[in-house]
Amino acid sequence: MKIKNLIPNAITLLNLLCGCFSIVSAFEGDLIGSAYFIFLAAVLDFLDGTFARILNARTEIGKQLDSLADMVSFGLAPGFILFHLISNSLIVTGMQITDNVFPYFAFFVPVFSAVRLAKFNIDTKQKNSFIGLPTPANAILIASFPLILFYENENSFITINILQNTWVLISLSVVLSILLVVNLPLLSLKFKTMKFSDNLNRYIFLFLSIILLIALKFHAIPIVILLYIIVSIFGEHQGIVGNRVNMGNKENRENKGNDN
Repeated sequence: MKIKNLIPNAITLLNLLCGCFSIVSAFEGDLIGSAYFIFLAAVLDFLDGTFARILNARTEIGKQLDSLADMVSFGLAPGFILFHLISNSLIVTGMQITDNVFPYFAFFVPVFSAVRLAKFNIDTKQKNSFIGLPTPANAILIASFPLILFYENENSFITINILQNTWVLISLSVVLSILLVVNLPLLSLKFKTMKFSDNLNRYIFLFLSIILLIALKFHAIPIVILLYIIVSIFGEHQGIVGNRVNMGNKENRENKGNDN
């Protein structure tokens, strides 16, 4: 194996290590540390693909390693964060934790993440776009919850009615798991060219995301993920309309040719 092929794989393994550290932090009750390790894993996940393209070092083992690392960092790790958040919400509301099944709803996330990653590996249609919410985006969203909770006032609406509400957290576990595997085309942030016309939706999304993150910090992450879905749906609709227009123009030209 060429040395250049080892560089992306080494970055992927660092991603995997971050996932392991995130899980250990969650076990120790340090959800803030667990969240930061997921963020670091997401950066490494971006870098391994970037270096693979720059070095032309894409390999089958690299592809498989990437999915295995993502399963730990963006499947298991956020599942444990949700598990602890639901458990903590039961304590806040005075509900019994022992033998309570509610925290285990969090493990829908790693189960559906495994399905999402397996589908991605065999689906040739996801080279330029995604079908279903990508596991890193889902994990970043979940990782933002303990950080928002930490910086938010304990008596605020967000704290009491969302992040410490058992039913909301369970609902989020189910909804986010479904979004991972639903047949919904979503935008890929990979730039093949830097032309504005070729990447209009990407530039709009990145510009708005940067503004939101500067203004709202961790509170912006759920909004950014929602914005990502909306921009993707809008872009897909524009693509469908554009294709129909192009097909209509082609048919008109063919009809004119037949008339002549």
